[in-house]
Amino acid sequence: MPSRLSFHDLTFSAVIAGFVAVLVGYTSSAAIIFQAAEAAGASVAQIGGWLSMLGLGMGVTSIGLSLYYRTPVVTAWSTPGAALLVTSLHGTTINEAIGVFVFATGLILLCGVTGLFARLMQYIPQALSAAMLGGILLRFGLDAFTSLHSNFVLAGTMCLVYLLAKRAMPRYAVVLALAAGLVVAGLQGDISLHGQTMTFAAPAFVMPHFTWSSIIGIGIPFFVVTMASQNAPGIATLKAHGYHLPVSPLISWTALTALVLAPFGGFTVCIAAITAAICMGEDIHPDPKKRYMAAVAAGIFYLIAGVFGGSIGMVFTALPPALIHTIAGLALLGTIAGSLYRALENERQRDAAIITFLITASGVTLLGVGSAFWGLIGGVITHLILSIPARNKAQPPAKG
Repeated sequence: MPSRLSFHDLTFSAVIAGFVAVLVGYTSSAAIIFQAAEAAGASVAQIGGWLSMLGLGMGVTSIGLSLYYRTPVVTAWSTPGAALLVTSLHGTTINEAIGVFVFATGLILLCGVTGLFARLMQYIPQALSAAMLGGILLRFGLDAFTSLHSNFVLAGTMCLVYLLAKRAMPRYAVVLALAAGLVVAGLQGDISLHGQTMTFAAPAFVMPHFTWSSIIGIGIPFFVVTMASQNAPGIATLKAHGYHLPVSPLISWTALTALVLAPFGGFTVCIAAITAAICMGEDIHPDPKKRYMAAVAAGIFYLIAGVFGGSIGMVFTALPPALIHTIAGLALLGTIAGSLYRALENERQRDAAIITFLITASGVTLLGVGSAFWGLIGGVITHLILSIPARNKAQPPAKG
């Protein structure tokens, strides 16, 4: 049963942890959201609306779930899912993109309501999901260093600051790299904020349009990546900190929120992992049952960020592309490394995983369907073919 609510649990440490969680979330991946919205053909005003809806959705769910369960439940957008959208939405209309959001979040909601989440993910080997994610994110890692060609001073300074901070203050490495990039870009005169003010971007409804190519080529991989690389680690983070909550309600409420917001650009709301861990540390409160206020504080800061989502969108349009590409790539280095490790650690699934990775990273489009789907299909076929002899050998010889 949820413990009793007390505002005495709201400490200064909890407020700071909530602020840092939101700051890390936005600085590490808001640039990827911006690129995904651009790939879908969204205007500057619509991008601001997307960020507003995401902030409001994460704020409401973080506050609501944390207060109900008296547990630090922090929600987030799906950064791996957004990365998939960046590489897959080119050539689609914004209506088709919204259709992908509605389809994928509806599928996630179905898994939550029916309890199929855990069982469904068992049919896709973890190595293949990780390999697909690694293939999707490869471009971002490469872009972080190809930016050295277009603006060596800016990208080089950001990379150097990131490495130094990674050694001394790893939690703030991305934030400090972004700060260094902003300073260099400002000195170079590459930031244009003239005439921009703090504004709320009114959400704009976009009628979803469903096509087989977008649903199969983008919707299904987006669903798999979001569940395997965002929701699953989020649930694992809760359990690792001793919080054993019912999984289905968490998935259902976050998916329902995303489904309502999808036509307005709120493409996903998931259980957070990295930012959630920030709100679960011992420095927040010695009693684990009283750390939920850090997640509540994070939710409040998410709401504030949502109100000014339009300004966040305009800020990204004012920044040089080299800065956005570099910070996105640096923020995803850990995820890329973890994905490749999980993809290749199982020797029996290594061949299937590398095929999944290479097909996904190739960017090939077949029959109008994107590479992430074909990478997953290629990996599954390879896994099935290569596992047949092992299964036959494992069977005892027939008697008689």
